[in-house]
Amino acid sequence: MARKSDELKVFIANRPVTCAECGEDLGRKAFIFLAGEKGAICLECADLDHLVFLRAGNAALTRRAKKYSKLWAVVLKWSRARKRYERQGLLVEEEAFDRAFEECEADEEIRAARRLRERERRSLRAQEHTQRFARRIRELFPGAPEGVEWTIAEIACEVGSGHVGRTAAGRALDDDAVRAAVVAHIRHAETPYDELLMTGWDRFEARDEVRARVQDVLERWQRG
Repeated sequence: MARKSDELKVFIANRPVTCAECGEDLGRKAFIFLAGEKGAICLECADLDHLVFLRAGNAALTRRAKKYSKLWAVVLKWSRARKRYERQGLLVEEEAFDRAFEECEADEEIRAARRLRERERRSLRAQEHTQRFARRIRELFPGAPEGVEWTIAEIACEVGSGHVGRTAAGRALDDDAVRAAVVAHIRHAETPYDELLMTGWDRFEARDEVRARVQDVLERWQRG
């Protein structure tokens, strides 16, 4: 493999160019090879026209195509803004490109399968946490209506919700965290708290208004 200093270089012209060897008008933005004193020549005259362009951006695809291609060239373009030549990609043999692309597609399938498995694992862990949270609610509040512990736990432990069940205390099944989830449910489901908010009450004033009602329900649920 060529050392970096010996890389073949192909340039994207930033002005109309004529091939110094065959005389063909290449136009602007043509791929050209600088042949010493002769100057710019087309890829056909440089015996590089059988290569295909692989645009920069996919490191794995570039690395593999470069590895499998017996002949390759770096494609450069002058950046007026940065005042330097910048890599645009590679010219590689078509067979090498196809082989690299197939391998990367296979890799993506593997990565997709891994992502799916990880999502399934996270989902399973979330379900298990929700179950434990619900059981703890039932232990602390044996008098709660049948099934309400699942309603509370599913909301409190919803992934990405930021609710109390997803906090460190919630994951540890801390009694205060579990109680906070139950209080939130009672406030919304067993009192006129939401109606007060809809009529313009400040949420803290509304909480004070329904606090006694929430406490009554809590005590009834705790008694069993």
